[in-house]
Formats: sequence, C-alpha cells, structure tokens
Amino acid sequence: MKPTIYVTRRLPQPALDRLAEVFDVEVNPEDRVLTKEEIIAHVRGKDALLCLLTDTIDAEVLDAEPSLKVVSNYAVGYNNIDVAAATERGIPVTNTPGVLTETTADLTFALILAVARRVVEGDRIMRAGEFPGWGPMYLLGHDVYGKTLGIVGMGRIGAAVARRAKGFGMRILYTSRSPKPELDVALGAERVPLETLLKESDFVSIHVPLTEETHHLIGERELRLMKRTAYLINTARGPVVDEAALVRALREGVIAGAGLDVYEREPAMEPGLAELPNAVLLPHVGSATVETRTAMGVLAAENAIAVIQGRRPPHLVNPEVWERRRGR
Repeated sequence: MKPTIYVTRRLPQPALDRLAEVFDVEVNPEDRVLTKEEIIAHVRGKDALLCLLTDTIDAEVLDAEPSLKVVSNYAVGYNNIDVAAATERGIPVTNTPGVLTETTADLTFALILAVARRVVEGDRIMRAGEFPGWGPMYLLGHDVYGKTLGIVGMGRIGAAVARRAKGFGMRILYTSRSPKPELDVALGAERVPLETLLKESDFVSIHVPLTEETHHLIGERELRLMKRTAYLINTARGPVVDEAALVRALREGVIAGAGLDVYEREPAMEPGLAELPNAVLLPHVGSATVETRTAMGVLAAENAIAVIQGRRPPHLVNPEVWERRRGR
C-alpha cells in the first residue's frame, strides 16, 4: 500500500505526476485557499502534507494526524508554518529555495523599471485614449542606470538582483547578517547599516524573510530616512513593511513611489493604496512563470518523497529533527 499525501492546492502536473509515483495523492480540487479547519479534516489519515505559503500550519493542524511524517512547503519562506511545533513533534519541514531565485529577481527589476519610468501610468493613459501628444515635461520619471540600489537582505534573491543592477551601472549597497566579500569584489557592493542604506539609496529593494525581527522593519521612521526621490520595492513578504505607513508616505510625497508584489494582509491591501498613482501593484507573482512554478512543485515533491523513503530531504528547514532521528 502506498503512503498518502494531501496537497492543499493544484500544482503543475509534473509535480503531481512525480508525487503519484510514490504516494496516493489527494488534491484540493478547488482553486481557493482552504481554511485551517478544512486542512485539519483532510490531513487526518495522511502520511504527508504538501502545503502553500497561504496555508496556516500550526500545532492544531499538526496534532490532527499523529502519524504525519513530513510537511513540504511549496515556497522558499515558511513563516506560515509553526516550525518549532513541528520540531517538537519530530516532523521534518521542507521548503523550495534556489529554483525561484532568478525569476523573482527578474520581477524585482521589472518593478524597479516600471515604477521609475511610470510604465503602468502610461499604459492606463493609452488604453483610456488620454494621450495628449509628446511634450518635454510629460510623464517624467527617473533614471535607473547609474543610480544607487540598496538591497535589504543579501541572500540568493538579493544577490541576483544585485547582478542585474550591475548591468545598469548601479552603485550597490546592502545589509546582511554577515559580510559577502565575494559580492563586494564581483559587484563592487558595499555592506552598510540599514540607516545608511535608506539615506543613500535611490531604490530600496527588500529581500529578507519574515521573522519577529523583520516584522515592520520598514516603518514610518525608516521611510522618512529615504530620499524624497527614492522608491521602495518589496518582493519578499508584505508584513516586513508597515503598509499603513507606506500609504501615508506615498500620499504625502515622503518617497517618490513603490513597487509591491506582496502585502501585509494578503489578499487585501491597505485602504488607499490602490488609488495611489505612484504605486505599481502586482498580485504576488514573483515566481509566477511556468518553468519556475513547475520546478518548485517538483522540488516540493522530491522533499516529501525523500522523507517517506527515509532519506534526508534536499531542503530541510529543521535539521535538528533529522539529527535526532539518526541518533536514535
């Protein structure tokens, strides 16, 4: 008899096909986020759970099936999972880093260009038939090339954005928990305190995970440290930015604009944000390409399969669980 797995949302078919080689697979047939109560109902009797960043996986969910052997998250971030609770119960938690790095970096740079050059505003004007004709002062934006890019969190995605910025001749500042000498040499990047980065950057791009320390890392004080001509870009996690403070800053001209792919209370936005012409707003599509979403799904499947087959999964969030198993 095959082990069983519940998948909380339909994934690209190659991922489901790979799961079916090992598991009896049950998939949420509806294209919507399940409630916690629904996840609890479906996880009962399952050996494995493959979930999304939109799913809350807490102690109550984990306790719904005492024999649950793995939680495979279809995302790089795992703030949706109570990892401590899973670790306490001896359940490995996995994620899907690496495969979405370049795709998310592409989208980050798309937001930088779109907000600086007012691409979305121009598109709206053309579709509405409101283009009055070329003029020397019409729809002026700001240059990207030669400007200073501040990267908050120089992990995989931050470094990929920095490489793209180098092609635009940008000066690169960054914050990180540890120095990145290889990037300092290759890209001419400079590690600085957050306050310095905010004061000197023309574009501030966020690439930190959501933790207790990074919640509202960018708030009213931080926004007021930025140049009035600067732009804030967030393709990381919404709650890293105090969205209400950002709306005020955009409305009052504290900063020039923002490009956002993530929001503090997704799928909702802070009231007033949608009405601001100096904000480019995307519906959390940082990794949304056929190639990347498929690769994420296959990697999530491989993580779950590895655990079920007694192998250490490729990407283990709580390695202490595995070490504990080996020590038995």
